[in-house]
Amino acid sequence: MTFARSATPSDADGIVATFTSAFLHDPVWGPAFPDEGRRAEQAAVMWRIYATSALRYPWTLVTPDVEAAALWIPPGGVELTQDEVDGLEGRLAEATDPVTARGIMEVGELFEEAHPVEPFFHLTILGTHTDHRGKGLGMGLLSESLARIDELGAPAYLESTNPANLKRYESVGFTARDRITLPGGQVVTTMWRPGTA
Repeated sequence: MTFARSATPSDADGIVATFTSAFLHDPVWGPAFPDEGRRAEQAAVMWRIYATSALRYPWTLVTPDVEAAALWIPPGGVELTQDEVDGLEGRLAEATDPVTARGIMEVGELFEEAHPVEPFFHLTILGTHTDHRGKGLGMGLLSESLARIDELGAPAYLESTNPANLKRYESVGFTARDRITLPGGQVVTTMWRPGTA
């Protein structure tokens, strides 16, 4: 039974709410916003930029009521437009402070440096709202996403910011590719899933 659907601009608020909830205590994205009292509202600024930008591709998939969401960037695509990239640090600094904004930008820069050279579908963000965890929604959404990608014979790539998720990704065909050590000491595992062609 298919329960994934392509997101539309009207889903943006739901996607932001889901990502804000899902990553509030993530090993990387939690500490990236050190003001715990304002973390949710500050992080939501970042998630909105990425979510709304990704909607220009038909590869943002959600569960029916946006309990889970997956942002995929297709081969040859980019996470953000050049204008969005140019304005990102300033917008983050307005929401947080210049030091926090620079730290977040550095994480993104390290991710970018680690990208494979060959074309791939990039799973930039996958999250399930904490109110709906444990129901298999995130993995179901991932499985349906990968089925669509397999129809095209394309490889897939992701950065796992939480070691607890590695076995989940391995269970659907991803293998560890590289490790990125962030300035804060966290280790991010990049993962690759070969195409079926």
